[in-house]
Amino acid sequence: MMNEGARFGCSGVLTRHLLQQLRLRSRKNPGKADLGEEMQRVNLLNKGHIDAAKADEHATSEDFRKLFTEDMTGLYLLSLLLTANNEKAEQCFVAGVEDTVKGNPVFKEWAHSWAKRTIVNNAIKIISPHPNRASGTFAGMPPEADGGRQRTQDHQATIASVLALEDFDRFVFVMSVLERYPDKECSDLLGCSEQDVREARMRALQQIAEYTKHEVTESKLSEEMQHG
Repeated sequence: MMNEGARFGCSGVLTRHLLQQLRLRSRKNPGKADLGEEMQRVNLLNKGHIDAAKADEHATSEDFRKLFTEDMTGLYLLSLLLTANNEKAEQCFVAGVEDTVKGNPVFKEWAHSWAKRTIVNNAIKIISPHPNRASGTFAGMPPEADGGRQRTQDHQATIASVLALEDFDRFVFVMSVLERYPDKECSDLLGCSEQDVREARMRALQQIAEYTKHEVTESKLSEEMQHG
C-alpha cells in the first residue's frame, strides 16, 4: 500500500506535470475549452490532495475507541468525580464513548480534550447541578454518611473530599480547578453566573481543606488528583 509521503509526493508530481502542460498549451494559444479543462483537472487534483490531508488530521471512530480504552482509568475517574456515583459514572462514561464515536469530526490533537468535554456534558445532563444560593454553608455530606454516594474506602482523602461536595460545588471544582475551564465557560455549561462559579469554587476549596485537615491550593489539588 502506498504510504502517506509517496501518495502526496505523486500528487505533487502530477500537479507539476499538469501545470507544465498548461504553460505549453498557453504558448500555443489554446482554446478556452482546452484551457478550462486543464484548470479543472488541476483544481480537482489539488482538492483531492487537501481533502485527503484534512481527513488524516481528524480523529476517527476507531481513534476514539482506542482513546477510551487506553485512558479508561482517567476518563472514568473524571466521570466519577463529577457524578459521585458508580452507576451514574458508568452511564456517563458509556455515553461519552457513544457520543464521540457518532459525533462530529474533530482534529486528532483535540480528541482527548473532546472526550473529556463530552463526559462533562453528559454528567451535567445526568446530575443537573444548580447553585444552592439559599445556603451559605456546605450542602454536601461525607460519603460514609450518604448511601447514595460512592463509598471510597481505598481512595485518597482528596478524592473522598471531592465526592463529599454538594453537586454544584463539585462540578465547579472539577471543571475549573482540575480541568481548568475558564469561569465563563463553566458558567455557560452550568447555566449560572460567573459569580456563582467563583463562590462555589471558594466553598469547595474550604470544605476540602476542612475534610483533609490541611491547607490546600488549586495547584496542589490539581497535582494530587493528576498523580494520585
